[in-house]
Amino acid sequence: MVIKYEYLLKRDVLAPLIISLGGLIVYLIGDKLIRRVFHIRIGKMDERKRKTIKSITLNLWKYFVIVVCALMILGEFGLDTKTIIASFGLAGAVLGFAVQDTLKDIMSGLFIIIEDQYRVGDTITVDSFKGEVVALGLKTTKIKAYTGEIKIVSNRLISTVINHSLTASMAIVDVEVSYEDDIQKVENVLQNLCDRLNKELTLTKDNVNLLGVEEIGSNGVVFRLAALTKAMKHYEVQRKIRREIILELEKNNITIPYTQVVIHNER
Repeated sequence: MVIKYEYLLKRDVLAPLIISLGGLIVYLIGDKLIRRVFHIRIGKMDERKRKTIKSITLNLWKYFVIVVCALMILGEFGLDTKTIIASFGLAGAVLGFAVQDTLKDIMSGLFIIIEDQYRVGDTITVDSFKGEVVALGLKTTKIKAYTGEIKIVSNRLISTVINHSLTASMAIVDVEVSYEDDIQKVENVLQNLCDRLNKELTLTKDNVNLLGVEEIGSNGVVFRLAALTKAMKHYEVQRKIRREIILELEKNNITIPYTQVVIHNER
């Protein structure tokens, strides 16, 4: 009876306790190693992407240790772990079939993060909807248009995406002047303006350049100015250039043509 009692004590108390303590030690060692590996910066990996991958890896490691320890403890109680594993496989297949769309979202979200297709703060276009990425999760992506609408897209449905924030943008401004104005004078005024803007603008990545005559229109001559800007800053730069062009042309008495309607009053 004493031997049987000692056997039950060993099986019911000591074995699960030893397995649990061993699993905890293994988990802590693995957790520390994973954190140390991700603490080392690999190339130019984005901080957000690095933290996301680290979090996923730590969670997978935790659940792996828990499942292994649970199966070992069940084995100590005489349960057939092979049957349990087989049951898990069948249940996993049924569950996977039921939530396959969710799994596809998660896998697509992982690939988006790992491949750095876009990140929070980027301006992207998905299915003709253009806006800023305000949230990027494993299941969905939230995009906010400049007018305030927010589109929530399942990651598995994002098959084609245009990222406007990966490279520099181009600011292009056309200005039309009257045929009565001296073309050489207009070029000199616009070139001096470009030289001044190159010292004032902070969002450009290159000089503002006067490209020359772009078009000979019905009302006047069209000149084009262009500048390489920081990603998605071309709208702001264009507005600044247009404002300065108007002021500069007015100061130099250069006419900006506009459509006029002449009314003949016959009596």
